[in-house]
Amino acid sequence: MKKSILAFVSVYFSIFLFSQTVEKKDPQIEKMVKEVSTDSLRSYVLKLVSFGTRNTLSTQTNPNRGIGAARTWVLSRFNEFARQSGGGLTAFIDTTTYKKDGRRVDRDILLGNVVARLKGTDPADDRIFTISGHLDNMRTNVMDSTGDAPGADDDGSGTAAVLECARVMSRNSFPATVIFVAVSGEEQGLLGSTYMAEKAKKENWNIEAVLNNDIMGGNNKNETNAASNNQVRVFCEGLSVLDTGRTETTIRNLGLENDGKARQLARHVKEIGERYVKNLKIVMVYRNDRFLRGGDHIPYVQRGFAAVRITEMNENYAHQHQDVRMENDIQYGDLLQFMDFEYLRKNTCMNLCNLANLAKSPSMPQEVKVDTRKLTNFTNLSWKASKTGKVKGYYVLMRETTSPVWQRKFFTTELKMDLPYSKDNYFFAVESVSNEGNESLPVMPIPLSR
Repeated sequence: MKKSILAFVSVYFSIFLFSQTVEKKDPQIEKMVKEVSTDSLRSYVLKLVSFGTRNTLSTQTNPNRGIGAARTWVLSRFNEFARQSGGGLTAFIDTTTYKKDGRRVDRDILLGNVVARLKGTDPADDRIFTISGHLDNMRTNVMDSTGDAPGADDDGSGTAAVLECARVMSRNSFPATVIFVAVSGEEQGLLGSTYMAEKAKKENWNIEAVLNNDIMGGNNKNETNAASNNQVRVFCEGLSVLDTGRTETTIRNLGLENDGKARQLARHVKEIGERYVKNLKIVMVYRNDRFLRGGDHIPYVQRGFAAVRITEMNENYAHQHQDVRMENDIQYGDLLQFMDFEYLRKNTCMNLCNLANLAKSPSMPQEVKVDTRKLTNFTNLSWKASKTGKVKGYYVLMRETTSPVWQRKFFTTELKMDLPYSKDNYFFAVESVSNEGNESLPVMPIPLSR
């Protein structure tokens, strides 16, 4: 009896020690975050606005105006960053012919995404982490391809974030690959992102995360008088449309309706973003996008990839999808004057630290299992080692079933952990961690067969 009591006390003492783990910041990531510049972001948006319109249907032959000129300029910026990357970064415009569809495309067009690829240094690591913003914009009438449309926030802000992350990160190297992309055709129906997501699916790209940035640089009061420059929203779907059949049954049996890929990514984005970026609260929104609306992450989600949308806390619809005009003493239009570049800087830093953390992390632990062969109030977890990366150990994450975020972390260098907490009352997951403290995305356990 005495031995049993001592063993029980020993387990609790060990758990207490594990719970004291303090996540450390990676100095390399801290340095990159500090390099993100409001001046650079402002210069990108100013240049994008100068093209007059970036409507997907606008001219592709004018060197100074329209979507063609904008694409060429973004490519030139990527190529400039490539020259400082030591051969790590390569860039191109990925084009396809899109036929008129009778909806938002009234003639055949050459659809083009501007892509920069920062190749990972580990040949065995095929993971890809992606950041996107959409290059195109619109006036009040989405088919108006000739009138001026500044598009400063929608989505000059997202494109600027993509460019700035590429500028800073291209000076560094990462085991996994990072893709920076400015897509076209968002306003015409998510055309560019659909093309890229379908290509990724057909070619079996191992995309583990997509951070889609759309309207994330404005901080102006709207009709509700709400404004916030220290909060940003992350929209995240709970379940994939591919979660059917046996997969759906397993999700229901285990109560994992709140633990799909996108939602796990959003939790990770929140934790890492708030760790590295001061005065920024990341608000998870349990929707795939804003109410009955959509964005460029959706084609990825529909194909089974983990993808989220990052958007400012309070949209102002007077500065979105509007012709520039004064009406009833209200200035309409997506103008540069309504941007908050310090807010855009923080949101860009949030993207960068997440991309860098994930690209530096070991790959996720394999075959995470929870032992259900007997009834017990302990939770017994086991897993197999990460396939790639230098692994310091593993974090076991725990949260109450009603909590939106992980609440505790327990560190171990082993491939198992026994916790004196009931799986009836908590959710658990396991993530790998490097020597620098870079965590992989978490993996939820599935039952070990009886």
